[in-house]
Amino acid sequence: MQGQAYTAPAMPARPLTRRRGGSGPLSALGVAGSCLVAMALLWVLAELVPALQWRDAQVLHDFTLLSSPRIDGVGTFLLRLLNPLLFILWGIALVAVALARERPRVAVAVAAILALAPWTTETLKPILAHPHVQIGYIHVVAASWPSGHSTAATILVLSALLVTPRRLRPIVAVIGVLFVLAVSVSLLILAWHMPSDVLGGYLVATLWAALAVAALRAADRRWPPRRRA
Repeated sequence: MQGQAYTAPAMPARPLTRRRGGSGPLSALGVAGSCLVAMALLWVLAELVPALQWRDAQVLHDFTLLSSPRIDGVGTFLLRLLNPLLFILWGIALVAVALARERPRVAVAVAAILALAPWTTETLKPILAHPHVQIGYIHVVAASWPSGHSTAATILVLSALLVTPRRLRPIVAVIGVLFVLAVSVSLLILAWHMPSDVLGGYLVATLWAALAVAALRAADRRWPPRRRA
C-alpha cells in the first residue's frame, strides 16, 4: 500500500497586530484625572497645613543659600527663555514641525495646550492666593500657585515630545527633563516661587498634555489618519 502525504488545510492568515495596553484615550483621561486630584491635594497640604507650609518655606530657604552672582545670572537667563514673546516663538516652531511632518491634528493639539496651560496657571493664581510662611528676608507673593514658569517649561517639553518622531523621543525627553529641572532650581534659588508652586506647574502642564493625548487618540480611532507608504 503506497503511502500518501496529507497536508493540513491552510488556515486563513491573521494580521499580526499587538494590542497595546493603555494606549486608548481612557488611559490618558485617567492621567488627567490623577493630575486634578494631585493638584487639589497639593494645594490643600501646602497652603492649609501649617507644618507643611513651614517645610515648604524651609526648602525654599535652603535653595536660596546656593545663590551667587554666576548662578543667579544663569538662572535669570533660563527664565528669560520663557518670557511671553519667546514662548510664543517656541510654540510656533513646534506647530511648524508638526505640520512639516504632516500631522495637522498634533499641530492643533499643541497650539491648544500651549495656550491653555499658561492661561490655567494665571487664572488659578489670584483665585488660590494664600500668604506664605516667611523665613528670614525671603518673601514670595501670595498669588504664586501654580508657577507660570514651571508650567511653561513643562508644557513646552511635553509638546516637543508630541511632535518629535518616535526614534528621537528618548533624546528629547532627557534634554527636556534637564531643562525643566534647571528652570525649577532657578526659580527656587532666585526665590521667585515656593517649591509647591513649582510642583503645581508640573501638574497643570501634565493635565493639559494628557487631555491632548486623549483627544488625539479618540480622533485617530474615529478618523484613522492616512499612512504614507
